[in-house]
Amino acid sequence: MPQNQRKHPRPGLVLDVDRTTPPILFHHGEGFRMEKLPAGRSRVLYPAEPLPGVSNPNASIRDALENPLGDSPPLSALLKSGMKLTIAFDDISLPLPPMRKPDIRQRIIEAVLDTAAASGVDDVHLIAALALHRRMTESELRHAVGDRVYDAFAPTGAIYNHDAEDPEGMTIIGTTPHGEEVQINKRAAESDLIVYVNINLVSMDGGWKSTATGLSGYTALRHHHNPQTMVESKSFMDQENSELHKSNWRQGKVLKESGIQVFQIETTVNNNTFGYDGPLAMLQKREWEWNFKDRISFLGMQAGLKRMSSTSKRKSFQGWHSPYEITSVQAGEVEAVHKMTTENVYKQHLVQVEGQTDILTMGLPYICPYNVNSVMNPILVACLGLGYFFNMYKGKPLVRKGGVVIMTHPTPWEFHPVHHPSYIDFFERVLSETTDPAVMSQKYEKSFAEDDWYRHLYRTSYAYHGVHPFYMWYWCAHALDHLSEVIIVGGNQEAVRRMGFRSATTLQDAFEIASDSVGFSPTITHYHSPPILMADVS
Repeated sequence: MPQNQRKHPRPGLVLDVDRTTPPILFHHGEGFRMEKLPAGRSRVLYPAEPLPGVSNPNASIRDALENPLGDSPPLSALLKSGMKLTIAFDDISLPLPPMRKPDIRQRIIEAVLDTAAASGVDDVHLIAALALHRRMTESELRHAVGDRVYDAFAPTGAIYNHDAEDPEGMTIIGTTPHGEEVQINKRAAESDLIVYVNINLVSMDGGWKSTATGLSGYTALRHHHNPQTMVESKSFMDQENSELHKSNWRQGKVLKESGIQVFQIETTVNNNTFGYDGPLAMLQKREWEWNFKDRISFLGMQAGLKRMSSTSKRKSFQGWHSPYEITSVQAGEVEAVHKMTTENVYKQHLVQVEGQTDILTMGLPYICPYNVNSVMNPILVACLGLGYFFNMYKGKPLVRKGGVVIMTHPTPWEFHPVHHPSYIDFFERVLSETTDPAVMSQKYEKSFAEDDWYRHLYRTSYAYHGVHPFYMWYWCAHALDHLSEVIIVGGNQEAVRRMGFRSATTLQDAFEIASDSVGFSPTITHYHSPPILMADVS
């Protein structure tokens, strides 16, 4: 991309497909498909080009810490000798893919620690805010916070993963007027100050969700990670219409009124996912703008992927680190910070779209928040497509009520035995009986959530919590309630059927299957992501 274009990026685009439109790129797990869409009734939603990053990230961080938003004093004024300071930070689920070093969390934590040292603060703990996600490994923690910070705190055990199942390490703060218990990490609750370091990849991230969810456990999360809340969140990314957001904010109000002091630091990055140049740069371009080098590179990559084993392809893609640039840093009072952060997220992501469609197509990539350095199992395929991509809208869904979603992904019947042990049992025991989120919630959730073996693996190994596959299925609840059909192209047929979806070999086959629900000349919209985009549907 020319330098001038980097300084003045183009906004997102809605392309009406005609007979001259070239084949469109669909992500397909650790691979790609090129698909021709029907002319005259199809459109493609392209993300905006990456916004310019701040010129001096470290200076922007220091400025944010000393010029906070809302009614918060500067960080330096909050830090006193002899105080107890806890720095919590987002876990491995953000950003996606992981960013190249130095990670923004490292930059911010180093600045916070320098400020704390200058104020004589020496009781400092660093906590990876996992909620019910898997523990981060040493190498993953080092990538997030940097070697200098890790080596300074690890020998004394002062950097560690949040443990939501530690009976001595969690505390109940109170209850919202809606009866929602508020539970967080005891060390954080007893600190004189919590500094939370957030990466806001999408508009759902950050705000009170950081502490009220990231430092919480099943006791509190069950009040909003449930089928009813998910169905009524329209969408997760549209805060004004998200019941999940409202519940988190009610829990945050209890935290605030209890006297727990939070200094929130939120950051936004651009969507420079695949780079302006390099081996994957063409994935960030619009297909008709691919030059000769892009086409040759893509064909070469496709040929190479065909010769590689699934394990080799997965290792190769999981090794990709994105060259994101920091576009903003905000710090101070939680709600004031999050208001500005959300505006900055929307500047990068929002694409104006007129009207809904009969069929929404999406190519699902190799990565989601819950399979970093891991396997994209069938439940996570469903969650990425129906929980995340479907919900990337503001206003109303891209696809009409009773419409169809068509997703492309290999959807292997494969699970990471260390990371996703309860997923295996969920897939075999629960989905073989019911795909109804409400039914499984009533019949099975509690037994998985309170299973001693799953608890042990969550606490001592690198396993997601026993209840986690239920939450991933609940994330699909709004889409499942809204759609008449879900079709997966190129997926393992048995795995697709187990989830209650239809299987197709080709995109054309999928369109023919969809005709039972939407007729033979439906309108089609392709959601062209990654990079991330969010549809503002009028």
